[in-house]
Amino acid sequence: MDMETFAKTATMNFFIAFGVLIGGCIVGGIGAFLISKPPLFAMNELVDKLKIWAIVSAIGGTFDAINDLEKGFLEGTPSEVIKHLLLIASAMVGAHTASIIIHWLTQES
Repeated sequence: MDMETFAKTATMNFFIAFGVLIGGCIVGGIGAFLISKPPLFAMNELVDKLKIWAIVSAIGGTFDAINDLEKGFLEGTPSEVIKHLLLIASAMVGAHTASIIIHWLTQES
């Protein structure tokens, strides 16, 4: 994976995780409103429950990422291991950024 492809993939991972969390919380808040629950409270609860799923969806499933990490370790290519760890980290940063925004919007800590 060259650097251009890596940068594009890392950017996509960030925004996929960000979008899954923001979209899931907003749509979940609408659902809570429809069943007469407080939507902001529901959004605040959902953000913590959906964070791991946002990361998993951004990296394309856990097994592919784990297989790539395993190949990197076994084949002795530390640069590939670092790239995959950074791709996972970019998804985590995207999910955390969305989490901060949802907490800010709901005024919950």
